[in-house]
Amino acid sequence: MTHAIQRRSCAAFFATLALFGTGAMAQASDKPLRVVLPVGAGSGVDTIMRAAAPSLTKALGGQGVVIENLPGAGGITGASVIVRAPADGQTIGVVSNNHVVNPSVFKKMPFDAVNDITPISVVGATPFVLVVNPKVPAKNAKELQAVLKAKPEAYNYASSGNGTILHLAAAMFLDAAGAEARHIPYKGVGPMVADIIGGQVEMGVLAVPAVQGQLKAGSLRAIGVMGKTRVPSLPDVPTMAEQGFPTVDIGGWFAVVGPAKLPPAEVKRLHAAVVAAFATPETKDAMAKQENIINPMTPEASLQFFKTEQERYAALVKKANITAD
Repeated sequence: MTHAIQRRSCAAFFATLALFGTGAMAQASDKPLRVVLPVGAGSGVDTIMRAAAPSLTKALGGQGVVIENLPGAGGITGASVIVRAPADGQTIGVVSNNHVVNPSVFKKMPFDAVNDITPISVVGATPFVLVVNPKVPAKNAKELQAVLKAKPEAYNYASSGNGTILHLAAAMFLDAAGAEARHIPYKGVGPMVADIIGGQVEMGVLAVPAVQGQLKAGSLRAIGVMGKTRVPSLPDVPTMAEQGFPTVDIGGWFAVVGPAKLPPAEVKRLHAAVVAAFATPETKDAMAKQENIINPMTPEASLQFFKTEQERYAALVKKANITAD
């Protein structure tokens, strides 16, 4: 998935920068741009967007940016607000994998994950890491596999919600390891991380930006990176593939979207602003520190990506037999 993003043509990216270079900056609006995040504070997407917000304001010609966290129901709560917003370019959202996972998990959805939004740009991707409470007697994936197999009823794993991408990622590891653990869903990443640190649950998969501080402090232990390549800030943490689990390959992506039927002029304006914001030295530095790979897609490529990802996760959900509570 991450490689798919990296392979996208950069032609649109540089064309947009050229547009800004000619002075075609967005005109500031009297109203701030409302950016709805269907995730809690402290999550990977939240960390990303708060770092990019100052540059986004500049790219919008000085228009303010108000970030609103609306977690719940695996992202459906916040996404429902995005799809119901007026299609005037004053409300956008930033969604991730969960947005296209949910249709396979929930029997009834209050909206169509693809047709009820306007993709503006799949901006980039962020790596996932499996972490445990330091009291868990395992320092790598094979040791964790052995611990789980020895006491199949003794361990719990957390996620940001039933059927979310973090749930799927952990289930993917357990399936590859032939092990079992009890799933404990949370309403967001913040309380999930707090309870892994506190020992109420033993482990979980998280985006690297959401747990960098805890890993450095030693309040969480990294077991393995969930993608195909190591993470620069965690050079001593091998991938799951390196540890004998080649089928474990999953990470997070994030995309800027608007409600359906967003006028083409607004799509163009917002896409240009997003590309410019993530190209500033300040945001690029922040993204590098968070280990995010930034390569914005065009609106057209983003739409196709959404469709392909929805199909991919439908197969994963079916294999893991995940259904809504």
